[in-house]
Amino acid sequence: MSSTFHGLETALSGLRTHQGALQTTGHNIANANTPGYSRQRVNFSQTGAFPAPGRNRPEIPGQIGTGVEAGSVQRIREGFLDIQFRGETSKAGYWTARSEALHKMEEIMNEPSDFGLAKTMDRFWQSLQDLAANPEGAARSVVRERGIALAETFSYLSTSLNSIKDDLKSQIDVSVKDINSIAKQINAINRQISEIEPHGYLPNDLYDQRDLLVDKLSEYANVKVTPIESGGQASALAEGRYTIEIVDDSGNSVGKLVDGANPTGEPTELGIVDSDSDGIIDQFTMTDTAGTKTTGDIANFDSKGTLRGLIESHGYVDSGGKDTGVYTEMLADLDEMAYQFATAFNDVHDNGFDLNGEQGGAFFAFAEREDGSAVGEGSFSGAASLLQLDANITGEDGLDRIAASLDGFSGDGSNALALADVKDLTLDFTTGDATVQSFYEGVIGEMAVDAQQANRLMDNSDTLRGSVQARRQSVSGVSLDEEMTKLMQFQHAYNAAARNITTIDDMLDRIIKGMGRVGR
Repeated sequence: MSSTFHGLETALSGLRTHQGALQTTGHNIANANTPGYSRQRVNFSQTGAFPAPGRNRPEIPGQIGTGVEAGSVQRIREGFLDIQFRGETSKAGYWTARSEALHKMEEIMNEPSDFGLAKTMDRFWQSLQDLAANPEGAARSVVRERGIALAETFSYLSTSLNSIKDDLKSQIDVSVKDINSIAKQINAINRQISEIEPHGYLPNDLYDQRDLLVDKLSEYANVKVTPIESGGQASALAEGRYTIEIVDDSGNSVGKLVDGANPTGEPTELGIVDSDSDGIIDQFTMTDTAGTKTTGDIANFDSKGTLRGLIESHGYVDSGGKDTGVYTEMLADLDEMAYQFATAFNDVHDNGFDLNGEQGGAFFAFAEREDGSAVGEGSFSGAASLLQLDANITGEDGLDRIAASLDGFSGDGSNALALADVKDLTLDFTTGDATVQSFYEGVIGEMAVDAQQANRLMDNSDTLRGSVQARRQSVSGVSLDEEMTKLMQFQHAYNAAARNITTIDDMLDRIIKGMGRVGR
């Protein structure tokens, strides 16, 4: 039969278990505002009943309960919501990066406004019409000044866009460093978990730290998490070590960052490379623990997130070998526009005659590139930033060199009208035939549509992420009202267990001290 002190042990188990539950509840309350913390609960389980089944068990009717024990302290987490949240976070990061890049571009282009390129060109065309009406007067000075302003506007836009592009490259480098740093931290936590779980413990706080890092990592790229068992005497609730891969939209692996099967090694280091140093990103690298470097085309790094958004905004080489990207394409369009405009304008200007009756020659020119090469047909790179007035126009007798006449007479302004009509000439752009004005309107319109789409999808992604986060918090977050209710519940149970011990103590005291002795 059970011991005389059986009831005392049963009550004591309730006292100890509810004391642990009170401590866990206090831990939840203390971490109510800790980022990434998941609430924890004590899993109560009955201890083995008496008598245990066996051949020599006492012949008594039924079994008597022996109390309760804390089976485990488990954190409350929903894995499916984690996957959803990280997926929406990577999308939000991607569209936020694009939206911010396009917003900066819109501020630089400043269209429509009185200070943009379109208005500057309109003033230049107007000055040419004024010159046609007064080819020998002060209108020549206005044409030159408006020409200088137009060239400076092209240069300003190109220089400003290149400056933002350089900033984007710096952001890419910082993002890569953050990714590698987070991967190292996750790998270090994997190592700690692998040392604790085999002994049967659940390192809940380490799990929380690791998941918070994975959440941060998912902002930079779409990641896939695969748990690896730690082995040993690990609990069935143990979450194991994480293997983390960067994946594309189809779930295909782009590269493995953290290898959960090898927690003692170092994580793989990611690199984003401009191998030609031409300002266009063309490769990414993955360097493993042994120092082996794997190189891939950047077009294959198709993983939505802040990093991909920055790469697409900065400029990269696509799968067809073409330089593409938000800023790369805008700079290329500006360069082509500047070249086509200046070339067409120079052709018309060369057909006219200046005040001296000489052939007009060039009105615009391009400075040499830093490498000494010249802007030419099929090589528009840098044309916008290098556009300037020809030395003959800016010289001492430059005003006289403006070719406003078609017949060589100083009072003729026919060529000035032809120069003003350049705005309506159909030119051969790489995207098709268009006038300078319609080409520029198309470029600005495309930028506006892209910016609008990026803003809309950024808002949608933020809304979806917020919705998933709310559901995740409803599962994992600490509710102070709920914890206070549990606090009272466990406190009453603890008090009842203590009262049970007092009652049993009184019973034993009666048996030991109050019963008579034999032979007295």
